[in-house]
Amino acid sequence: MNLEPLLSASWVIQVHAFGAMAAFFLGVIQLAAPKGTLPHKTLGAVWIVIMLVVAISSIFIRPSVYGYDLPITQWFSFIHLFTILTLWGVVQGVWLLTRGGAALKYHSRPFIGMFVGGLIIAGGLAFLPGRIMNRVVFGG
Repeated sequence: MNLEPLLSASWVIQVHAFGAMAAFFLGVIQLAAPKGTLPHKTLGAVWIVIMLVVAISSIFIRPSVYGYDLPITQWFSFIHLFTILTLWGVVQGVWLLTRGGAALKYHSRPFIGMFVGGLIIAGGLAFLPGRIMNRVVFGG
């Protein structure tokens, strides 16, 4: 493993990648730990903020085409659908939390969806050949 490709990337990519890693590990803790406790609530709030940082930073990550500055309309690819889904999941999850009562038991659905879709699936795509995380883990 070589962190050099990530550490030499733009600050937006670094914020996105390190935020996603933090959200993944914190999400694992949240899924495994007892629910309804003060630590669960506190770490949940931190996780939501980190997921917002990850989603918002992804908007500013653009494909690298050597020697050509792409217009903003060409920055986005299919992986950016996860940005929209993550932002929607945050809105849904927080809305369910603030409603309380019977709605409270359903707040985990959008958050688990964000964990699986935004961190596991989209995170897995970050390891495809040609991407920075592929070079970090597999070299090249």
